[in-house]
Amino acid sequence: MPEIPPEGFLGLPEELRDPGRARVFVLPIPYEATVSYGTGTREGPAAIIAASQQVELYDPDSGREPALSFGIHTRPALPSDFPTPDAMVEGIAEAVEPIAKAGKLLLALGGEHSISAGIVRGLRRVHKEPLTVVQIDAHADLRDSYQGTRFSHACAMRRVLEENPGPIVSLGIRSYSLEEAEFLRDNPGRITPWPAERIHREEQRVFLQRLRESLAGRRLYVTIDVDGLDPSVVPATGTPEPGGLSWVQTRDLLRAVAAAGEVIAVDCVELSPRQGLHMAEFAIARLLADFLGRVMAEKRSAGASKI
Repeated sequence: MPEIPPEGFLGLPEELRDPGRARVFVLPIPYEATVSYGTGTREGPAAIIAASQQVELYDPDSGREPALSFGIHTRPALPSDFPTPDAMVEGIAEAVEPIAKAGKLLLALGGEHSISAGIVRGLRRVHKEPLTVVQIDAHADLRDSYQGTRFSHACAMRRVLEENPGPIVSLGIRSYSLEEAEFLRDNPGRITPWPAERIHREEQRVFLQRLRESLAGRRLYVTIDVDGLDPSVVPATGTPEPGGLSWVQTRDLLRAVAAAGEVIAVDCVELSPRQGLHMAEFAIARLLADFLGRVMAEKRSAGASKI
């Protein structure tokens, strides 16, 4: 398993990586135990962090280098070999809880999608009220079990629902089983799907406005499975699905999410780096850098409005 680059996410100057100063904490979680097609997600965190160091910090829209105003501290990677799935969920929760207590914005880098249950458990220990979960994904991930385990990456959002009584807004879904279709039908109050085809066909401005309205004022946890994007953008993932979101579509919907509610944490999962396809980790690194900048700008704006 590759080492996490010591300069951390975006490779900021040392003083901006200091945990006492940084307002964003990055937590690498290279856990991979249940992938069912392509493998390699354990290498995702290191690849994304390495690629991020090639991302330009300058944001043309604001005319600034946003990351220099908030700083980013990258934590040591969690173990890749928890002894049991239950230990994995609890171990991640224990790592997330102090970051949430400190009021830091969390970016967790996986690893497979099953890590999300542990992240939500840790967040809920600090934020007692239900969270709204925003899911970008090709798959519903709502099976109760898959290939003999309830902690499969194909069950990620089902386990999240057990950890958090709040709703899930699912964006980009285009592949699911009969079991998942029935679960979606039977739980309309818990899960709102926005299939990729609907997003493609709806006028972007109208879609983004509806998304902002649906999330307005909520406390948000965002989980990004990279297969939510089209394989032409991110080919390096274990279960690619055609017809996904473009880079610009994903960037714009994440900007809408940042503007709509209070984002307290985000994870990005299921990148499986492939030699010669470093375009994938670079696209994800740039997407995450843009999203962090937007979220932190919204937090700064909200703080200023209270003065």
